[in-house]
Amino acid sequence: MLAATSTRAEGAGQAVVVSLDDAISPATAAYFDRALDDAIDAGARLLILELDTPGGLDSAMRDIIKRILASPIPVVTYVSPSGSRAASAGTYILYASHVAAMAPATNLGAATPIPVGGSPGGTPTKPGADQPESGPKDESSGDAESASQPSEVAPAGTASRRKAVNDAVAYIRGLAERRGRNADWAERAVREGVSLSADAALADNVIDLVAASIPELLAAIDGRTVELATGAVTLATEGLTLQRVEPDWRVELLSIITNPTVAYILMMIGIYGLLLEGYSPGAIVPGVVGSIALLLALFAFQALPINYAGLALMALGLALMVAEAFAPSFGALGLGGVAAFVFGSIMLMDTDVPGYGVNLGVIGGIAMVGCAGMVLSAWMFARSRRAPISTASEALAGECGVADTPLAAGEAGWSVVAGETWKIRPTAPLEAGERFRVVDREGLELQVEPVRTTASH
Repeated sequence: MLAATSTRAEGAGQAVVVSLDDAISPATAAYFDRALDDAIDAGARLLILELDTPGGLDSAMRDIIKRILASPIPVVTYVSPSGSRAASAGTYILYASHVAAMAPATNLGAATPIPVGGSPGGTPTKPGADQPESGPKDESSGDAESASQPSEVAPAGTASRRKAVNDAVAYIRGLAERRGRNADWAERAVREGVSLSADAALADNVIDLVAASIPELLAAIDGRTVELATGAVTLATEGLTLQRVEPDWRVELLSIITNPTVAYILMMIGIYGLLLEGYSPGAIVPGVVGSIALLLALFAFQALPINYAGLALMALGLALMVAEAFAPSFGALGLGGVAAFVFGSIMLMDTDVPGYGVNLGVIGGIAMVGCAGMVLSAWMFARSRRAPISTASEALAGECGVADTPLAAGEAGWSVVAGETWKIRPTAPLEAGERFRVVDREGLELQVEPVRTTASH
């Protein structure tokens, strides 16, 4: 629930503060959704969203924007502290907010969508284009430049790429027109990936104000009129109590599970756990742990920008490494499996979406474990080739036993040989308690001879 962090005036109402300082994800959307519900239930005057994000997933971003547009209380998005950014998906959220504010030395923009992940991620195509002089002249010059340099234009590519960019342009222009902000620059942010500093954004009517702190922000917006879903409201922010909503354990757990590196590790634990259960049926623990980990990984993957070609390569690599253990090919299957696994792991996540890459150190570590397993399998196979025979007919030849009952030559009887009861047929008469030696095997019957016959030679 709500926890007080600072107070400006008793009994003057409250403003709820929420901090989003990472990639926009399903966990982020759940956190914002809960915080807004708490703010509404507590009768807060407004919600302040402190934002610092490199971008994130389109679906999570749209969930947040839908809540903002339908919110019965004003949502003030504040890019803070200094040095923060509202890149990619953060730009859309800033445009959707009732009040858009930034701290000094912050920036926004670079809103070009990434088609594989289906989210507005990525980085600016022009690293130095974060302070354009906006206006009709800038817009036309930007179009002329994009026409002369197609490599810098986001939609230059497939039809699906153009559709994604055009959809994003229409979306952000709609948000800009609803809030009375610069729609032309918003389109450039999508098509060309341009960015703006806080002061330039204020000059170009992209944001409403620049404030160094939340108290300064509250003083600046006092008396401002904003349009809610329920109608126009005049903000009364004088002497508000600031309340901060922290993520609960469910949001924290969701955030951990949907971390790409954690999801990748869970998938590997699941796969190896099930493999160990398959090698040692009845062990139970590897199977239980593996099943739980694999289900958690699959849950995370449905919320992440997965590259299915990478997932298929990983599955092929694991299959080849397992095949090396059962059908040794002197390294051909195993090395091919490790290579396919590594390439698939690198391709697994859409790394163009900010904050959604898998740690290469983790990939390398798991690949080394796979290589070690392959080398161990090859060594065990080579050792088994050199080991003396321990089963079948050859293993019983020369084994000795003791006759339980007298047996005539060619007469069948039963006796214990090598710890097991076998049907025996002597080549010469045997007395009860006399030792014999196995000379041959026919099916489940052993041909034996008295030890004394060979000792007399």
